[in-house]
Amino acid sequence: MKEVLLHTVWEKEITVNRDQLAKSVGSGEVAVYATPMMIALMEEVSAYCLKQFLDPEETSVGILMNTTHSAATPEGMKVKVTAEIIGIEGKKVTFSVKAVDESDVIGKAIHERFIVIKEKFENRAQSKLTK
Repeated sequence: MKEVLLHTVWEKEITVNRDQLAKSVGSGEVAVYATPMMIALMEEVSAYCLKQFLDPEETSVGILMNTTHSAATPEGMKVKVTAEIIGIEGKKVTFSVKAVDESDVIGKAIHERFIVIKEKFENRAQSKLTK
């Protein structure tokens, strides 16, 4: 692992499509951007923000997501998620994450990720099958 730098920022913009609506993913009955899809995008952006500091055998896993989803976004509108590294404690990295659509802040989160050796982590998980 290279030195992780505080205040590193990463962002990604998407256009909300039918497959990302609450009524499509089972998180509600309305035709608006689904909370689980927003959270998944927040995790993705945070993971990519951190990835530049990892060695090839390393990856990161999400360990905490404290999220609000405060405004609805219709299909066809753009959403941009920005993640900023705000804390580093050993292998635990904390992010401040914000999601905005073309008119509102739609969500905020504090997200924590933990840096692991990918093969060891996956092997440990697979060992549950033999217990």
